[in-house]
Parts: sequence; C-alpha cells; structure tokens
Amino acid sequence: MLLYAEVTYAYHFYVPFFFFSFYVDNLLWICLTFVLLRVTIFNRYLSIFSSRQFSFSLINAIFDRFLQDIEANNRKVQVYGKNHTFVETRWKKLRVGDVIKVYKDEYFPSDLLLLSSSYEDGVCYVETMNLDGETNLKLKQALEATTRLNDEKSLQRFRAMVKCEDPNENLYSFIGTFEYEGEERPLSLQQILLRDSKLRNTEYICGVVIFTGHDTKVMQNSVDPPSKRSKIERKMDKIIYILFSTLVLISFIGSMFFGVDTENDINNDGSYRRWYLYPEETTVYYDPRRAGLASILHFLTALMLYGYLIPISLYVSIEIVKVLQSIFINQDQEMYYEESDRPAHARTSNLNEELGQVDTILSDKTGTLTCNSMEFVKCSIGGVQYGRGITEVEKALARRAKEGESEGVAFSSDYLSQSSNVVDSQKTVKGFNFKDERIMNGQWINEPHPDIIEKFFRVLAICHTAIPDVDKASGEISYEAESPDEAAFVIAARELGFEFFVRTQTSISLHELNHESGKKVDRLAKSFYHV
Repeated sequence: MLLYAEVTYAYHFYVPFFFFSFYVDNLLWICLTFVLLRVTIFNRYLSIFSSRQFSFSLINAIFDRFLQDIEANNRKVQVYGKNHTFVETRWKKLRVGDVIKVYKDEYFPSDLLLLSSSYEDGVCYVETMNLDGETNLKLKQALEATTRLNDEKSLQRFRAMVKCEDPNENLYSFIGTFEYEGEERPLSLQQILLRDSKLRNTEYICGVVIFTGHDTKVMQNSVDPPSKRSKIERKMDKIIYILFSTLVLISFIGSMFFGVDTENDINNDGSYRRWYLYPEETTVYYDPRRAGLASILHFLTALMLYGYLIPISLYVSIEIVKVLQSIFINQDQEMYYEESDRPAHARTSNLNEELGQVDTILSDKTGTLTCNSMEFVKCSIGGVQYGRGITEVEKALARRAKEGESEGVAFSSDYLSQSSNVVDSQKTVKGFNFKDERIMNGQWINEPHPDIIEKFFRVLAICHTAIPDVDKASGEISYEAESPDEAAFVIAARELGFEFFVRTQTSISLHELNHESGKKVDRLAKSFYHV
C-alpha cells in the first residue's frame, strides 16, 4: 500500500523560515563583508541578485565622508573678535568679512583676501597641491596699503569694502576692487588665498574672508568622483546577469507548467483528476479554481528556492583577495621610498588586477612622471663649460657599461672611470651635483676671467624669490623657494662662495668671495622693485 502525505506551510511561517535559513547559510560571508567594509572603501556594489548592486561599501564611504566633513568643519582658526584680540573659533562659524590669522603649515578655511604676512612686504608662499596637483609653491603678495595690518593694534581701526565677482568655479581668475582709506584699488588672483591650499614657508598671514562654505572656488569645482571598475568586475557582472536570467527563465517555465497542470485538475464534469491531493480543501497555492494566482505565487516561490543559483559569496571572495593584495602592496619593501620615509599606500582596492596591464601612459607634461627635483650639474660661463657631473641617464649607462650589459654603447676609459667615481660618490648637498676643481673651493679667482664668473654666480644668488631659513642651533642656512629649480640655483651659488643669507623688502644680502682681495665680504644688493 502506497502512502502519500503532503506538508504545506502557511505564508506567515514559510517566508520568515526561508530568509532565516538563507542568511544562516551565508552568515560567514555577511560577517566578513562588514569587517572588510570597515577596513577599506571598495567603491563598488555587492550584488544580491545582480540586477541592481546593493552597496554596503557606498554606505561606508558616505559615513567616512561624513566624519571627514565633521572634522574639517570643527577645525580651529584664530578670528579677530570684538574685544580687539584674536580668539579661536571653528571653521563652520566663519562669516564673510571676518579677519583671521593662519599660521605656517595650516590650511586656509575659506577663500581669503591677503592683508599682510610675517614678511614686511606682505608676501607668502602657498601650496596648492590639493587644488591642481602642483607641488611648486605659489607666491602671493598683499596690497602695499595693507602690509602694516599684521597685529591686533593695527587692526582696531581697519575699515574697508571689497566688491568682487559672484562665486564661481574658475581657480585662475579673480575680479574685484578693494576700497580702503578713501582709495579704490584693483584686486587680482595674486591677493587671493583659496580654501584647501596650505600656507608654507611663512610664519603667519592675516586675511579677510571673502567666500565661505559652498561659495568657495574649491567647493564650486567639486563633482562626484567617477566609478572605476575593473575588467574582472565587469565580467562577473555579465556572468551574474546570465545566471539571473537563467533563474527567471527556469522559474517562469516551471510556474507556467505548474499553472497549466493545476488548472487541468478539474475535469469537464467538475470532478478532480488528482482527487487524492484533496484539491477542494487546499490553499490558494494549489487551488485549481485559481490556477493563475497559484502560478504567480509559484513563480515567486521558485525565485526564492532557486536563489542559491546566484553566487553572492563570489563578490565577497573577490573583495577578500583584493584586500589581501592591498596589504601586500603596503608591506612591499621594493616600493618603499627611503628619502621621505614613505612606504606604498593603497588607498583603494578597486583596480588591483589592472596594475600589471598598464602599457601606455598619456601625460600632459614631464613633471607628472618625474620626482620634481633639480640638481645643478654643469654651467657655461664666458663660453667655457664647467662641471663634470653626470645625469641620472648617464649614471645608468655607466653602470650598464661597467657590468658589461651594454655592448653597443662605447665609452672611453676616462669617461667610464669618471662616471663610476661619480656614481659611487655620495651626495652631500641636495640639489648640488657639481664637480669641477677649477672653480670650486674659491679656485675660480685663478681663472682667466674671474670678474665674469663673479657676476654669473652673483646673479644666481640675487635674482630669485627664495627665502633664507636659518637654523638657530647649527647656524646652517636652508632656502624655501617656489620651485626646486630656483632652490638649485641658490644652493649652487652658496656652495661656490656666494651665500645669500638675508632678504628685506628692498635689499638682498650676500656673503661672497672678492676676486681682487681673495677675502670674503658682505655685499648688499638693492632692489628697486619686487620680483
């Protein structure tokens, strides 16, 4: 005797039971997902049924951005208050017209009009790497009428009016006027300090807030970052789309046949074909009198039952691999830069698998692909070439020739010996790679035309915008310049006997070697205008 029993679940029991069993099976992957999302920002979506990717990482990125905004808005800056003193306040409380003081290595909290600085002529140096990616310092200069407004006492009677353009996204232009003491003066970008740029090589500046918040130029330029996705992700998406389409097709075909077969349970005479299933007492899921609704419910049931066809854990597994790759990149000793004590840092794990597939780099300038450093190697004075230093390319060729790897490159024995000595020698001064005993150590006074050599290096020591920084402990002088090129020229002049040590608004002071007496003298060079 054949016994047949049918067990059915009510909808209020089956649906919770299904989701509970489904997520218990994937509990490991869910836990790992949340852990990994706190380790790194993936900037991609984790696929549930892959028709639309649900982004836990996007929520994490938004939350991190929210924390960054809170941190930025609550940074402190000194504002000139009603009691005629500078008091600390938060960035978010700044208002247009506030006079603030920003110190060295601090970011500007808003777009500012430069009033004065720690230098008498009102100049300051600004790093705009966060705006345009340039590491060279930009020189800014205040109007001559406001250079004296650098302390609390001088700001007590400060009253002025600024008329300027409406907020816009143009970082390289500014139109406005400055009305002060009955005179109206034009303003340019030379007097404007943009938000997110940093004050460098200047002890402090005083400025007036012009634009704040979303009116600043950097905020006007802000756009949503593009979504970068690798080839593996795109290929996985295609696979998931195919699997999901297969899932829908299987469920649709199964529910269609189920609906037809259920409707055929009622014969023409009203009797039931499969009477042993008790169709007259069944629920809506198997009711032959409502076969259409039963087939729709069967379709939804099939989607849930066959849902395991979609490999949710595939994305999580890929993310685990990418996070491990990022850890390996961060710990790679061959990518460690010893000079700045900086290891590699993987900010995102989106495109790890694309790193080994780069074959072409398109760059708008050479500075993008270089380390942005400059060395003084050779010079030509009065038609005579001085300097036996070699470049990095020549050093590499010398190493290859010395090791016998470059058979097609012919080097003379003298040049190879000289190159090897330079390669093996250790640099003592950054930016100075000059080797020539004819003019080093004061020997240039014995050359046929010492007066021309003297003028050459004096020009290098005077014609620049660098600022000397004297170490009080050791007495050594270092230079803060707009670019490595300018610093290399000033350092070369110093190493060859023309040391620039003091700059004022109208003069530059040098320690130099007099070619007539052979003694070191101090020379004061007057400047009639500021370069």
